[in-house]
Amino acid sequence: MAVDKNITFDGDLLRRLHSLHLQVSDLESQLARGPRQIKASEAIVQQCEEDLDNARADVRSATMICDEKQLQLKSREDHIEQLKAKLNTAASNKEFNLLKEQIAADEQANSVQSDEILEGLERIDSLNEVVVEAEKVLKSKIAEQEQHTKQVQTRLEKVKSDLEYIREELAKAEKQVPASVKSEYVRLTSSRGDEALAAIEDDSCGGCNQMLTTHMIDRIRLGFLIECPACAAWLYRK
Repeated sequence: MAVDKNITFDGDLLRRLHSLHLQVSDLESQLARGPRQIKASEAIVQQCEEDLDNARADVRSATMICDEKQLQLKSREDHIEQLKAKLNTAASNKEFNLLKEQIAADEQANSVQSDEILEGLERIDSLNEVVVEAEKVLKSKIAEQEQHTKQVQTRLEKVKSDLEYIREELAKAEKQVPASVKSEYVRLTSSRGDEALAAIEDDSCGGCNQMLTTHMIDRIRLGFLIECPACAAWLYRK
């Protein structure tokens, strides 16, 4: 709804209203960012916890594999001892040679598996180092997150206090809005916030950059309420 072209409106009041609306918007934005900032730091801690869980899972998996190989090695060693015992009771040279071949094959397999077990134990040591480092990182990030959360919460308390004060100042200033345009002012600012008002910048609307006519600028200079023909913001001189 276009405003009456013959209504006057104190430019200083428009300027102050716009300044207060901008401050409200900024403070509300800071309030909205606070929880997101806390959540972001919590996400970092959560990721570190997942990294630690994964590192511990890698140690468990590597340990399980190594334990299985050691059991296999022990089982094969027992089998070798059984085969060696049978050598003394071999019924023929053929049976004796077959037993010797089986023993040699098992001993060769055990040699390979022993090397694999040593490699596995070294891998477990390396993975445990990763766990220790992940625990240090997690501890550090938890401390950072707790400190960051306290800082954000302290700042938010200050922002809330500032916002309450600015809203009170805005309410005082709004009492000076002419009754003839009060309802339109409320409608505009309720739906558009600080974008409902705009300063003139280089003969243009500071909100949408629409070029203004000389007549419009002259009317604003004379104290008349003029809205931008493009974005309908109420205009004032800086």
